[in-house]
Amino acid sequence: MNNDLSIDRHLLSAPWDSELEQRTDRLRKLDLGSRPEPEFDAVAGRLADMANAPYAMVNFINENEQYFAGLYTPDNSNAGALDAARTAAQASPGRVMARDHGYCPHVVVRRKALVLGDVCDYPRFAGNPVVDEIGIRAYMGVPLIEEETGTALGTICAVASEPRPWGRSELHALKDMAAEVMQLIQRRT
Repeated sequence: MNNDLSIDRHLLSAPWDSELEQRTDRLRKLDLGSRPEPEFDAVAGRLADMANAPYAMVNFINENEQYFAGLYTPDNSNAGALDAARTAAQASPGRVMARDHGYCPHVVVRRKALVLGDVCDYPRFAGNPVVDEIGIRAYMGVPLIEEETGTALGTICAVASEPRPWGRSELHALKDMAAEVMQLIQRRT
């Protein structure tokens, strides 16, 4: 009997994304996902406070990477924790992450919320690079779906370095914040 408990490496990569090209084109047209957005930083700050989480993001995902156009960290010196997963020095520190890191790509493909009180309880997610490289243990995210096109542009999420039970009230508040972000995006069109 083979007792090899190694994790299947294909589970660690980003899920297959049939909307990737459409999303990338739409993000370009909306001029999103390439620079910090103060209004999204403010939403991320409120989300971190509401969820009592050290990190919160408004994240847009294109063919190459994830870009946190809205980012909250405990302070700027802690942005280095997210730097561990940066793909290159293409943007402000902590704002860029590889597309196969983290849980947001799964939320975008699933097109529904993902709540992980302890990522290590889920074999599919426990081996994600953010667990070892950044120390992420809890995640809660919802997709940002554009009503006009039906395109899932990205996510809004909170993450923590300690397991935690995310409650229904936090998830409902997160969904409300996602609707707020979508209103901000709609004003751009």
